[in-house]
Amino acid sequence: MLDRRKAVARLLSRRDDDLLVVSGLGSPTYDVAAAGDHPLSFYLWGAMGLAVPIGLGLALARPGNRILVVTGDGEMLMGMGSLATAGARRPANLAVCVLDNEAFGETGGQKSHTGLGTDLAAVALASGFAAATSAGNDGELEGAVDLLRHAAGPVLAVLKIGRDPVPRVLPERDGHVIRQRFRSALLQDAAMS
Repeated sequence: MLDRRKAVARLLSRRDDDLLVVSGLGSPTYDVAAAGDHPLSFYLWGAMGLAVPIGLGLALARPGNRILVVTGDGEMLMGMGSLATAGARRPANLAVCVLDNEAFGETGGQKSHTGLGTDLAAVALASGFAAATSAGNDGELEGAVDLLRHAAGPVLAVLKIGRDPVPRVLPERDGHVIRQRFRSALLQDAAMS
């Protein structure tokens, strides 16, 4: 299994302003914030199942940017229909990273469907994604990072992570402030282009 914090830090290393990140609620948001708060990170609080739809909307609206969604297996299972929609629309700039500990970590650690056999990479491929992979060790992580950061999308990588608890790193929690900060950063980027 991968160390979740190290894997997300590797995924977001050498980040530039062309990368827009949408993080799912709970641990994915804590992991993205731990890798370094950034005005072009859109943190979701209390919007379970909506990380991929928001990322898809950004990908369609901002074809010049790489859109990276970082979400958990529980949220992805709740919003699996969004994989079909993303696969049907086929935005080349959309990448989805699923942090999969095979458990519903935010509600008590109950085994999730991925722990019972659901293969989210296979679901993404069946939904029309250009590529999908799973990574469970450091050697496989490099290929997954390359796919997520550079391959024509939509692409998806499932990172098999451990269940060990990690300290929460809480970014801004006010949805209005998050939206305004993200919007201002996007508009500033557009004005400079």
